[in-house]
Amino acid sequence: MKSAPFDYVRAGSVAEAIGLLAAREGAVLLAGGQSLLPALNFRLSAPSLLVDIGRIETLRRIEVTATMLRIGAGCTHAMLLEAPEIAAHAPLIATALAHVAHPAIRTRGTIGGSLANADPAAELPACMLVLDATIIAEGKAGARRIAAADFFTGLFGTALEPGEILTAVEIPLVKGRLHGFAELARRHGDYALVGLAAAVEGRIVRLGFFAVGHAALRAPAAERALADGVAGIEAACAALAEDLPAHADPEISAPVRLHLARVLLRRVMKECLAP
Repeated sequence: MKSAPFDYVRAGSVAEAIGLLAAREGAVLLAGGQSLLPALNFRLSAPSLLVDIGRIETLRRIEVTATMLRIGAGCTHAMLLEAPEIAAHAPLIATALAHVAHPAIRTRGTIGGSLANADPAAELPACMLVLDATIIAEGKAGARRIAAADFFTGLFGTALEPGEILTAVEIPLVKGRLHGFAELARRHGDYALVGLAAAVEGRIVRLGFFAVGHAALRAPAAERALADGVAGIEAACAALAEDLPAHADPEISAPVRLHLARVLLRRVMKECLAP
């Protein structure tokens, strides 16, 4: 199929893009387009106007301060995989992005587009949860900061208001933070059947599961069990029955998904918590 007719404008700045969204009912943003373009071609989306923000340079910057790593929403997956700032301060992101689709997709797809799309099987939302990230959104009323824990609201749902643009992600710098990541998919590059991102700061463990429900989610009962270190791994695995929804789909049953989540938890935690 081919998309329904639409108008196209390439915005030169965030302010211009915000103005275009406000001025035209049915306008949507185009960043990398790796999710949007298939939706257009299948006519799952039929906007009146595409506002292209893919070449706004201010959205393609990575900055490091004394306390924060700031990633522009227009940074592509390929850029982040190669950026020394990411390798030094948020290696979890680079580890996760190596599992995202294939090089052609990573060259075009952006971190902002992935987070705003909020696919429950995507890797980056789970990473944002465990890295305690803050999402920066800008609209006609100005900029606002949204904790990652409050940003993902459900199936392809976010806390973005109509007319807002996700412009950046901020991740606090934590000395000595360890990370772990694993996912299981039928083929490399396919969406995960189940996945896990983890961050460890001393006795504090954050677990972010994806492809286990309608949105990426934390596992608080399992996290509490892991305060005991390696000795708490089996208790944490048992606690996943409480933390994770019984989520089945045509790919996999709920009991098998829970089993695989436990497999990943053991694998990741034995690596992260090894003495």
